[in-house]
Amino acid sequence: MNNSIAIIIPMFNEEKVATKCINAVVNILRKNNIDAKLIVINDGSKDNTGELLKEMLKKYQKYLIVETHKKNKGYGAATKTGIKKAIKSGFTWCLHMDSDLTNDPKDIPRFVNAISNDVDCIKASRYMRNSKILNVQSYRRIISLVGNYLASFLFNVGIKDCTNGFRLVRTDLIKGISFKENNFSIILEELYYLKKRHARFKEIAYILTVRKDSVSHFIYNPKVFYDYFKYLIKSALIFR
Repeated sequence: MNNSIAIIIPMFNEEKVATKCINAVVNILRKNNIDAKLIVINDGSKDNTGELLKEMLKKYQKYLIVETHKKNKGYGAATKTGIKKAIKSGFTWCLHMDSDLTNDPKDIPRFVNAISNDVDCIKASRYMRNSKILNVQSYRRIISLVGNYLASFLFNVGIKDCTNGFRLVRTDLIKGISFKENNFSIILEELYYLKKRHARFKEIAYILTVRKDSVSHFIYNPKVFYDYFKYLIKSALIFR
């Protein structure tokens, strides 16, 4: 598979958006003739998400792979399952997306167009020219802005938006890594290992919106800040 892409989408109790998300992504893949498949991880959903994914499998056998956790394990655990499946299936890239369409599927071709032999990780950025953050609560904007300013300085890999989960990663750069995090901090754990493996980075501007039809599973608490901050410190100790 040359530049084939596994689009990894964790889902937990997403019955309100699951069908809409998969339809939107597949339509973009078809329209742009992109060599990609969705790997959707049903992370122990208690609602109708599992049944909806079964229906989507019948509809999109060519485009969809579903992995299931019997119990909810968290975003990081679902991401690890998706990565393992992508590597085992021979995909060249992993594109990580949220299921709530706050990551616009229309940006998928922009990631594809940014692929080159000189890039190992492409990050969507909220802090570039032409980027926008729409309808996000002020306190979340401030926390994210300050956190990413510090992360950008300490990671020192040439990107401004370190915590953004909308990203495309070359699978060769993450093979053999035993990721430990089961929550959202896997995003910075991955960035830490990419820096350690001398990955080359690029950013593309994008517009972030908020969920409309479902509830976010991300909550700010002391553990989240600790889990994020430890990778900032560890990364700062890597000299490239």
